[in-house]
Amino acid sequence: MHECAGPGISGEDDFTGLLRLAAEEAGPRVVGYWAQQGEEGVARAKELGAIGAAGDLFVDGALGSHTACLHEPYADSGHTGNAYLDAAAVAAHVVACTEAGVQAGFHAIGDAAVTSVVEGIRAASEKVGLARVRAARHRVEHAEMLTPETIAAFAELGLTASVQPAFDALWGGDDGMYVQRLGAERARTLNPYAALLRTGVPLAFGSDSPVTPLDPWGTVRAAAFHQTLEHRVSVRAAFTAHTRGGWRAIGRDDAGILVPGAPADYAVWRAADLVVQAPDDRVARWSTDPRSGTPGLPDLTPGAELPVCLRTVVFGQPVFVRPDE
Repeated sequence: MHECAGPGISGEDDFTGLLRLAAEEAGPRVVGYWAQQGEEGVARAKELGAIGAAGDLFVDGALGSHTACLHEPYADSGHTGNAYLDAAAVAAHVVACTEAGVQAGFHAIGDAAVTSVVEGIRAASEKVGLARVRAARHRVEHAEMLTPETIAAFAELGLTASVQPAFDALWGGDDGMYVQRLGAERARTLNPYAALLRTGVPLAFGSDSPVTPLDPWGTVRAAAFHQTLEHRVSVRAAFTAHTRGGWRAIGRDDAGILVPGAPADYAVWRAADLVVQAPDDRVARWSTDPRSGTPGLPDLTPGAELPVCLRTVVFGQPVFVRPDE
């Protein structure tokens, strides 16, 4: 679990209490981020046990409340939202984080907010060096309104897109909240997962709980059956983004897979059928021919029953066993 805390959304006692509870009790691993700006914020993040001065460091707000920062006004309002950090502030924070050897990260949803993040991180790379910025794996939370230019910049700067496919399931489509706020044309551009993958941008899927429920298979389904067809990815690509993706987002390339020597963190699920589900031109780099031996995954076609968790193991120790098993 990635805990995105900060002085503006939770508090130090809440954050350190969660990290302490995770260390003392059987349960999920918890990785903490502390969203506080600049050199002082970076130092405080380290003192509190966070791995980065990141998470919900707000560049803007949300589409539902008309506070995501846009280049053009909302379709149902006469303004462009709120900007809480500009490119200069982003650059200063990224420089401080990069020089301290920790991740920076920002909450950015609207296209103007994402542009500020890209411009700020590019300015930081000109000061500390592009290789150092890329090595730090800085991250952007949500990154919903992207353009071909900002997607290319994510790849150039080595940014991780920490995204929530359930947002599209809830608010996408022809008559969802996105269309109400942005109009149909702009709404169709949101959450372009296939374009991000084609460009080589690392994806880490999550829930943004409590905004959407903790529902991993539902999240994988939402990405594979995105309501905008061109943004869909294969089930396996979505599964990878929700397993290895979270680990890679914290700089761990050895986890999120079941191989000898990898951390023994896994769940056992009951599923009706296993299939290789890439029946169209969604992003996929493996064969769907049964003769290839590509491992199957649960059938996540909308309407199909989602898998049921039977057991969860962390650090090699069971932390959950379904009572009826």
